[in-house]
Amino acid sequence: MHEINIPISNDTIRGLKVGDPVMLNGIMLTGRDTVHKWMIDTFIRKTRQPQGNDLQVYEAIKPLLKDGLIYHCGPVVSGLDTKDYRFVAAGPTTSIREEPYQAEVMQHFGLKGVIGKGGMGPKTLQGCQDTPAVYFHAIGGAATLIARSVKNVLAVYKIEFGVPEAMWVIEVRDFPVVATMDTHGESLHAVIQERSSRVLQELLAQ
Repeated sequence: MHEINIPISNDTIRGLKVGDPVMLNGIMLTGRDTVHKWMIDTFIRKTRQPQGNDLQVYEAIKPLLKDGLIYHCGPVVSGLDTKDYRFVAAGPTTSIREEPYQAEVMQHFGLKGVIGKGGMGPKTLQGCQDTPAVYFHAIGGAATLIARSVKNVLAVYKIEFGVPEAMWVIEVRDFPVVATMDTHGESLHAVIQERSSRVLQELLAQ
C-alpha cells in the first residue's frame, strides 16, 4: 500500500505502476463534464471569453491543481442551505466522458493525476506519460464509504453549474484508489479489455 500526500512530486507519481493500491491524503478538487469543458473552452483552447467570476475562479484553482488531483465525482452534499457542507455520497463518475479534454487539462494545470472509474483512452494515457500523471481508479458503488474519507469541504466554485457539476474543494484522508494507468504507458483497462475480447472471440468460435 502506497500512502501519498497531495501535492505529489514527479518522482512519486513516476514510481507508481498499474495495480498499485494507494491511500491519498490532502486537498483535491472534484470536476466533471461541465468543469472540463469550461476549462478547455475558456482557458486552454480559448474559444470563449471569460465571463462573470471565471478569472477569479481560475486564479483560485490553479495552485490547488498544481501537483494535485481532479476527482471525477458528482457528490451528494448536505448543508446546501446553511453552507455547512458535508459529503453524503462521493462515488466516482465514469471517466471516459472526459477523454476529449483530460490530457490538455492535466498538462495545462500540472495535475499529477485524475480519479474516476472505468479508465480512459489513448489520449489520456499519452498525457499521463507527458505530464506526468496517473489515472486512479476509485471503487464504483461505494459512494457512501468513499464519502467517509472526505473530512472537510473547504470551498465550492461554480456552484451555478449545479451541485454534481460544481468544483468542490475537499480534504481527504485515507482515500482508497488503485493506479490503473501509469506514466510508463501501461493501462490495466486496456489489458483487461484485450483479454475479455479474446475470450469472447473464443466463445463465439465454439
